[in-house]
Amino acid sequence: MNTQQRIDEQVKGNPVVLYMKGDARFPQCGFSANAVRILNALGVKNFLSVDVLQDPEIREGIKQYANWPTIPQLYIQGEFIGGSDIMTEMYQSGELKQALDKLPPQA
Repeated sequence: MNTQQRIDEQVKGNPVVLYMKGDARFPQCGFSANAVRILNALGVKNFLSVDVLQDPEIREGIKQYANWPTIPQLYIQGEFIGGSDIMTEMYQSGELKQALDKLPPQA
């Protein structure tokens, strides 16, 4: 399986995926920490966090996958949402909560 297939499987196989530097417990940059704070504030408990620092192929591949040059990157239901700045704007406007509210209830 190539890198793009791995990413596609992660994105489509999980309701919420955050590609970030570090992991949800220990973000390794301010933008990733902000993204995790927003998800936590919205009550998102079970999301897949992918540490791009652990896998250089994923780190470069995710930029190509979404045609988006920066990390973090958030995906909901397989759809690319954006990075930290877009997440902040959507959180403040209520749009991010609306997108997350469309998810099926988690067991």
